[in-house]
Amino acid sequence: MAPPLVSVPMKKNKKPSLVLTLSAAGLLIGAGSIGYWLLSQRQTVSSELVGANIIPGDALFAVSLTTDPQQWQKLRQFGTKETQAELDKNLVELRDRFLTNNGYDFQKDVAPWVGDDVTIAFLAPDTASKPAPKPVTTNEDAANDQQSMVMVLPVKNPEIAKSILAQPKTLKQGKWIDRTYQGIAIKQNQGQAGENFSAALLDGRFLVITDSPKATERAIDAYKNKTSLATTGGFGENFPKIANYQPFAQFYVNVPTAAKIAAASPNRPLPAQVLAQLQNNQGLAGTMTLEPEGIRFKGVSWLNPNSQRVLAVENKAGKMQSRVPAETLMMLSGGNLQRLWGDYVLTSQGNPLSPIAPEQIRGGIKSLTNLDLDKDLLSWMKGEFSLSVIPTTPKQGSPDDFRAGLVFMVQGSNRQSAEAAIKQLDEVMRNQYQFQVQPGKVAAQPVVNWVSPYGTLTATHGWLNGDVAFLVVGAPITDKIVPQPNNTLASTLPFQQTVPTEPNPTNGQFFLDVERTVKNFPLPTLIPNQQTLLDATRSIGMTSAVSDSRSNRYDFFIALKKVRNLTALPSPATPSTTSP
Repeated sequence: MAPPLVSVPMKKNKKPSLVLTLSAAGLLIGAGSIGYWLLSQRQTVSSELVGANIIPGDALFAVSLTTDPQQWQKLRQFGTKETQAELDKNLVELRDRFLTNNGYDFQKDVAPWVGDDVTIAFLAPDTASKPAPKPVTTNEDAANDQQSMVMVLPVKNPEIAKSILAQPKTLKQGKWIDRTYQGIAIKQNQGQAGENFSAALLDGRFLVITDSPKATERAIDAYKNKTSLATTGGFGENFPKIANYQPFAQFYVNVPTAAKIAAASPNRPLPAQVLAQLQNNQGLAGTMTLEPEGIRFKGVSWLNPNSQRVLAVENKAGKMQSRVPAETLMMLSGGNLQRLWGDYVLTSQGNPLSPIAPEQIRGGIKSLTNLDLDKDLLSWMKGEFSLSVIPTTPKQGSPDDFRAGLVFMVQGSNRQSAEAAIKQLDEVMRNQYQFQVQPGKVAAQPVVNWVSPYGTLTATHGWLNGDVAFLVVGAPITDKIVPQPNNTLASTLPFQQTVPTEPNPTNGQFFLDVERTVKNFPLPTLIPNQQTLLDATRSIGMTSAVSDSRSNRYDFFIALKKVRNLTALPSPATPSTTSP
């Protein structure tokens, strides 16, 4: 499982509109602003984040993006006309704001000298390194506490880059000044608070642009003193694990820094014990590539090298998709339910950001069933498990109470203990909830049915292949899994084309047929514009594995629809800024 990431409430600072006078800065700001669309491809196999040797090691977040216009055009082809219109609107607004309005054109002013990829990174505010937040009382304090940005642009034509840096476009406000730091020449503008942008050329290879003089100095220090992201614990060992051909984007998240910022927030501070737990985690990184039928993500998360915690390298999943039928709408599987629960308890106990506190889950099961979750249930659930949604086949004249069944399966390690717990559960359903507990048979195999007093809820439990316990709730679809179906989910094209085959062996997989699910079942709204995004998606697949005692690997694939008759982006408006 992935190490928990904190939801970081960022302090909103009032800053005037950014006036980036270098075209590269505008490109990166624009790309960063639409980050939820970004994560796609590049021209070569990339095993490192561009500019990782310049970005300070305590950076909160960094994303590297392709500069290839063909890749951006390829991204625009995915989705529906509605999603294309929304993406195009953002791209045009950002292009005009940061390039056109400042007198720059990407093909003319940027493409001739910039490398294949550019990187934008957000540095943690000074409060992240302080034990407690302090009141902001002056403009200087406010500037120090702001989150800074660093942009790194590889230079493939130093002469052109030097000429642009030597003669930048005229500013709408303020003026350009020259200064030097550690022998590096810096071009810096003097404007209003929040508009002090700087640019420096390092060794003729990287153009570094920041939104504060202090951030420029931090980047130069990181480069010269080798205290950059590239030297951060675990980064160099784990980032190559997600190398891929032609990545559109790569990203990195610093988990401990995110936790510190959350802890320093006066609105939602993290308890000390939660902060201590999160210090075990170090980073989360990913690569995203565009493929003919969708977008692929390769991710890795790793522990802090100094952490005492280690991961159990146990990848024994991969069979449950062959136990459910081809029509299955959703399946989530894992390798060891007992271990998964133990990891959840370790990282979530006392954490206010956890979905449900472990204590509440234990207490709820105890009060509802009188069973001890750890002793009576999880003690024998040490094998692969799955949770699936299987639609029913409507029968003429039968009530349509449930249109799908929820199926839980788990491979048991001790059938005697399992049967004792299940028998106790039968008694609870009979005596406490007045369910009818009736023995039955499906395809000549014994099962037990639970029927509610009014017949509105039914459930069935039994065994598959001697050691896999199952429980079906809702629609009566037991005959779809007993006996094991001939046409399984694993044999279907949607599953094979969506769920990644790597990493292998695996400790868990996920599959969701979005098209069929949305068509037949209402879904709760979880994110803005959810329906628009769902309409653009065919299916989602994920495969995970414990890579080693310090890291986890994840591969995702999102199969997307495509827009027919793709239209071109509107041409840029006439530039409003001219050269001096």
